[in-house]
Amino acid sequence: MSEILAAVMPGDGGAVEVQAFPEPDLEPDSALFAVELSEVCGTDVYLRDSRLGGVPYPIIPGHVSVGRLEKIRGRMFDIHGEPLTEGDRVTFLDVHKTCHACWYCLVGKASTRCPQRKVYGITYGVEADGLTGGWAKKIYLKPETLCIRLDDVESDAFMAGGCSLPTALHAIDRAEIAIGDTVLVLGSGPVGLSSIIFARMAGALKVLCIGAPVNRLESARQVGAADTLDFEVNDMASRLEWVRQHTGGRGADIVIEATGAPGAVTQSMRFARDAGRVVVVGQYTDHGETSFNPHLDLNKKHLDVRGCWGSDFSHFFRAVQVMGDAERAAPWKHLKLQRFALSQTNEALAAVESGKMIKALIDPQA
Repeated sequence: MSEILAAVMPGDGGAVEVQAFPEPDLEPDSALFAVELSEVCGTDVYLRDSRLGGVPYPIIPGHVSVGRLEKIRGRMFDIHGEPLTEGDRVTFLDVHKTCHACWYCLVGKASTRCPQRKVYGITYGVEADGLTGGWAKKIYLKPETLCIRLDDVESDAFMAGGCSLPTALHAIDRAEIAIGDTVLVLGSGPVGLSSIIFARMAGALKVLCIGAPVNRLESARQVGAADTLDFEVNDMASRLEWVRQHTGGRGADIVIEATGAPGAVTQSMRFARDAGRVVVVGQYTDHGETSFNPHLDLNKKHLDVRGCWGSDFSHFFRAVQVMGDAERAAPWKHLKLQRFALSQTNEALAAVESGKMIKALIDPQA
C-alpha cells in the first residue's frame, strides 16, 4: 500500500514538517480525496501558535480544499440525492458531525454552536483521525462528509475566496443589508474582501473599507469598494471623520468587523450611524478584551450589534453556487494567489502572517 505525504503541525509555534502516512482503510460510505489545492488562512497561523482551544495536536491543517474523489467505499450522495462517483471533482464542508439533534441544532437554530461539531484541519487530530486536513496529497473523508460538485467552478477562483466565502456570506446574512445602504467593512483580508463583494451583491449602494496594508486596499478597490482608508497612517479621529464625510455626517448604515483586533469592535460601534447595525465576524480567535461606553457607544445610539460565528452548509453551498456563475465570480479573479509545495508550508504561514499576500495555497502535487 502506497504512502501519502502530509504536512503536520505540532502546535506551540513549532515548525510544520512533512511526514509519510499509510493509505487508510476506508470505512463504509467514506472516501479517499486527492487534493488539488488547499488554502492557508489566518486561522492556520493561530493554529501554529496554539491560539485556538480544543485542538488535538499534532494536526494536518487545511480546512478548505478542492480535488477529486479517488476512491469510494460504499455509497456517497450529494445534497440533491445524486450518487457521487470516483473521479468526481468536488469540495467538501470542513464542518463535520453536526448532530442535528441537540438543543442548538433544533431549537436555537444555531448549528455552528453544536457541541458535536468537528472541523477538518482544525479539530481532527493525526493520532486519532489520520489524514483529515488538506495539506496532504490525500484526505480521508469520513462517512457523512458533505461534498459539493465543482463542475462549473474554476479551482483558482473558488480558492481565491476559500473559507472566506461562507464566513462572509454568513456575515452578510446577519447584516440584513437593504438596497441603497452604505456598508463599511473593517479589515481588508480575505473575509473583508469577500464581505465587500457580497455586500454589493446584497444591494449596498456604497461599500467602504478601512484596512491595511496598501496592496490589500488596492484589492479592496478592485473588488468593488468605493473608497478605502489605511488605518496604519490614520488615527481614530481621522478615520471617524473620513467615515462621516462619506455618509452625510451620520455614519455607516452597517459596519462589518472582519479584522480580528478586539479594539475594532468598539470602533465599529462608533463608525455606525444611530440606529445602525454592527456585525462582528472577525473575532474567531481570542485576542483579548476591549472596552466600550455602554451609554455612548451602544444604548444612546440605539445600535444593533450581532455576533457571527463560523458558517454552516447553507452558506458553503450558496457560496459554491455563486462561484459557478461567471459574472458573479468575476471579482474574486482580481485577487492574487501564490502556490506553495508541501515542503514550503512554513514559508506560506509566514507570508500570510505578514499580511503582504492576499491568499496562499498549498499545492500538494508540486
